[in-house]
Amino acid sequence: MSQTNLKNPSLYINRELSWLQFNTRVLNQAQEESLPLLERLKFLAIYGTNLDEFYMIRVAGLKKLFSAGIIVSGADKLTPMQQLHEIREYLHNEQKVVEKCMDSIFKKLKNEGISVKSYQEVDPSQKKQLNKFFNENIYPVIIPIAVDATHPFPHLNNLSFGLIVKLIDSDDESLERFGIVRIPRVLDRFIELDNATYVPIESVVAQHIDELFPGYKLSKFTPFRITRNADLAIEEEEADDFMEILEEGLKLRRKGEIVRLEIGSDSDEELINFINRHTNVDPDDIYKFHTFLNLSSLWQIVSNRNFAHLLLPSFKPKNLPPLEANENIFNILEKQDLLLYHPYESFEAVVKFIQNAAKDPDVVGIKMTLYRSGTHSPIVKALMEASERGKQVTVMVELKARFDEENNLIWAKALEKAGAHVIYGIKGFKVHAKAALVTKRKNGKLIQYAHLGTGNYNPTTAKIYTDMSYMTSKVEITNDLTRFFHFLTGFSKKGKLNELYMSPSQIKPKILSLIQNETRKGKDGHIIAKVNSLVDDDVIRALYKASGEGVKIELIVRGICCLKPGLKDVSENIRVISILGKYLEHPRMFYFKNDPVQVYISSADWMPRNLVRRIELLTGIKDDLAKEKIIQVLKLQCSDNTLAHELQSDGTYIKVKKAGNKINNHKLLEDYVNKIAKTTKKESKGKIKELASRLYIES
Repeated sequence: MSQTNLKNPSLYINRELSWLQFNTRVLNQAQEESLPLLERLKFLAIYGTNLDEFYMIRVAGLKKLFSAGIIVSGADKLTPMQQLHEIREYLHNEQKVVEKCMDSIFKKLKNEGISVKSYQEVDPSQKKQLNKFFNENIYPVIIPIAVDATHPFPHLNNLSFGLIVKLIDSDDESLERFGIVRIPRVLDRFIELDNATYVPIESVVAQHIDELFPGYKLSKFTPFRITRNADLAIEEEEADDFMEILEEGLKLRRKGEIVRLEIGSDSDEELINFINRHTNVDPDDIYKFHTFLNLSSLWQIVSNRNFAHLLLPSFKPKNLPPLEANENIFNILEKQDLLLYHPYESFEAVVKFIQNAAKDPDVVGIKMTLYRSGTHSPIVKALMEASERGKQVTVMVELKARFDEENNLIWAKALEKAGAHVIYGIKGFKVHAKAALVTKRKNGKLIQYAHLGTGNYNPTTAKIYTDMSYMTSKVEITNDLTRFFHFLTGFSKKGKLNELYMSPSQIKPKILSLIQNETRKGKDGHIIAKVNSLVDDDVIRALYKASGEGVKIELIVRGICCLKPGLKDVSENIRVISILGKYLEHPRMFYFKNDPVQVYISSADWMPRNLVRRIELLTGIKDDLAKEKIIQVLKLQCSDNTLAHELQSDGTYIKVKKAGNKINNHKLLEDYVNKIAKTTKKESKGKIKELASRLYIES
């Protein structure tokens, strides 16, 4: 091992190609015949949404690197142009799989009473209904645009959708014109008829082109959709008012370089050449679809409540002991720590933590970080109420949360208006930590209560994302959180915490130290780490060294993984799995076996952006029951043989083969929580300990 060059590019998987493999695993779920049909369609919508963001951010970034003459951009040493070539080839090949998958799903949905038909395919009475709908709902807002010497090609916002049309003069058929019909986002992608028939809006618009361009007949048309560079590069020193910069940046996002053009299968070279003369997209970034454009719009069909039976059964999150008795949460936290695993355990306790603090007359202050809080946030409303009641409310609103900037901007202004002290970010860093601190006066003393999480303060996503919440009144934790918020609101050159660990200065050294400690234990060492992404070169090299010394390493990496497992003399003791299923796996949890067992949760992935360029928190779990709970969850997921895919050394993934009992960790955890919820109050504490200790064994 000592002779191995751990910087050899062949030891690393390219970040972008690893991400493509992740999205392929999402697509595989859409092809999983054991899943209900709308569940499969949902994964197809997720695949499309993911791919939109990938092109807007990652592909756009590679194009900028190439234009700037940057040659090497990662440990794998692939140049930006090499990466672009690989990405385009991969996606053009995968497009055929997407189309085949969609056709298969819709054929089967037809048997369930859901169909997608063009205007031409519906019966005369439905055409009449569509004509009426067009005149009343589409015609007033649609935008027909002529394009010629006197009518310049219009600016198209990011993800603009519409039709390219070739028109013939009704009086002189030798005269041909080109135009565009923009279809605003305020209009639904599909027009739903009474019998669960969905008609793509473009087929209805195409039927009425002569009404949009009077005096002209439609010669041919094709739908199109464009993707722009949507990454926000903000120079914070350009102005004093950060909110003002952000608002300007959001306007610029709509004007970014066009990086992808999607067009319908009925387009010909003439129509493609017409639009690309104006959009100037690389031919390799033009995707011709034999299905309708915008896969993310499939959510409209998935959300049809009349067909909920075609989704996986919903699960109602539970309030488990001691939260089921509606006891004051501050009284509970004075007696014990709480570790909640969402969505199996309800996020309601976290919401009530803030709501109760807002109403409690003895609470004097609330401090909190907000990254993605949602559009109708009960937590933000509670913070506003607390401020209006005269409590000291301090909120760090991260305005640079990608694609949530506008929403966060709205909440920030509302909080300020309510009297809260709002911080808009830390210069040079994005604040991604998830933390809340409540200060209460009790018996003449100040007592503090903390919440530290792996996920956002968003009750909606907390029902579909798995995440951990740790709640405590331990003084060593609350004192550190006080220092943390002082760091956010004031000036500090050190920014060092005692019990918690904060990036950019503390988390990476701590993780490396923990790995090195296991490395010293050799074959007695054991690491289990669960993250969304593993990219950081130093962490990967430390894991390689640990593996070389015989340490057993189990990694649960949902998305990007640049580490190659199974390499002789390098990573033979490393296993990497990715879990995709009913819930989006989102927590970061770590287990280190030795001297003594150490367990952590964190807001940070093992990526340079989290460890070096963001404000994050890593929390050590001291409570024995909470420790055991995390270890059991990690071991259960490592045993999953239903939702898990295992990473191979060539960068591909293989579905884990079922050996013995079927282990679907999502289903088992639902059953486990239901089992606890049914226990009586008298036996609940003992029963929880018993179930926690037996969960992995029983599975």
